[in-house]
Amino acid sequence: MKEPAFMKDKIIDEIKVYFYEERGEELGDLAAENMYAWLTEQIAPYYYNQGVHDARQIVEQKIVNLDEDISSLERPLR
Repeated sequence: MKEPAFMKDKIIDEIKVYFYEERGEELGDLAAENMYAWLTEQIAPYYYNQGVHDARQIVEQKIVNLDEDISSLERPLR
């Protein structure tokens, strides 16, 4: 999924601010874009996979709850 251009621009601006405030370095547009590309390629998949894992856990819990709800509807047999 491709992010909107304004999101990419905002992230690149944040990278430039971070480097300036934390390291006292002024990053140019190209350096900040390169850092953005590296972060996107190398680090983002870890966060993405964690999101998938978290979503899976939520869905599994919902299924357990749904199964319990459906089971509670059963009527006892004589």
